[in-house]
Amino acid sequence: MMMLQGSKSGSEMEVTWEDQQNINTFSRLNNRFHDLDDEIKSAKEKCENLDDAGNELILADEEMVRFQIGEVFAHVPRDDVETKIEEMKEATCKSLEKLEEEKKSIVTQMAALKKVLYAKFKDSINLEED
Repeated sequence: MMMLQGSKSGSEMEVTWEDQQNINTFSRLNNRFHDLDDEIKSAKEKCENLDDAGNELILADEEMVRFQIGEVFAHVPRDDVETKIEEMKEATCKSLEKLEEEKKSIVTQMAALKKVLYAKFKDSINLEED
């Protein structure tokens, strides 16, 4: 079993298997929280870029526009590109909503674990980010 050193009293505190599982779960959730922040940021940027592309397309006079597919540009009818941009934007927005819901769930789970762990370990554990 792992022991935590009490900060004020100098006494040792026993860490049970369940405590260790809670600490590990908190750590995994914290890592996922940070990954989600990055994914959300990326999805927001993608939504903004798709908005910008849609706005630029509105201003274009051409019936055929260059559309990037992978690393290649192809000449595609403007209506098809408008449809594709809307589909991409819709998919990205749905993905963003799911990511934000997952983040909200993780925040709730982390708060519950903090409550349990701080109740037992008080000052002997630090779950806050610097």
